[in-house]
Amino acid sequence: MAGISITKLLIIGALIVLLFGTNKLRTLGSDLGAAIKGFKKAMDSDTPPSDAHSETPAPQVENKK
Repeated sequence: MAGISITKLLIIGALIVLLFGTNKLRTLGSDLGAAIKGFKKAMDSDTPPSDAHSETPAPQVENKK
């Protein structure tokens, strides 16, 4: 009773198809796939952004008491 049964999932799926239509869902799926592929490609790239590491670090300041 606490879980979602297969019949409830099928009803929800049918309602989503009726609301959005198959063409809209198909384009949504391909857009989502392209976004995931782009995210994985960005995560796997070995080169860091050029702005992040090109600056020289600030000089160390000693604390004199």
